[in-house]
Amino acid sequence: MNERLSEKGCMSIESYLNHPTFGLLYRICLLEGDRELFTTLYAQRLFFLVDVSAQNMAIDPITRSEAKLMVENRMRDLRRTGNFEQYKVLQNINKQTF
Repeated sequence: MNERLSEKGCMSIESYLNHPTFGLLYRICLLEGDRELFTTLYAQRLFFLVDVSAQNMAIDPITRSEAKLMVENRMRDLRRTGNFEQYKVLQNINKQTF
């Protein structure tokens, strides 16, 4: 399963999820609440929105453009709240991924 991180440690530890069809997924970032954005580890062409609750985990495929928009929205939130360290890390991830 994946490793849950607090808001503070959002991107400091790598986190993976084993998908039955697509194999190992790599976490790009925590979005809001219990939602996280993952991509396939090797190709980084398929993106998934993972929603975790106390009883359930939902893994929904999303398009590349939806994933990019979610990352950009997260970056805006980080910048607005003054989390510049996490913003810089996510900005680098954004450049590498998209």
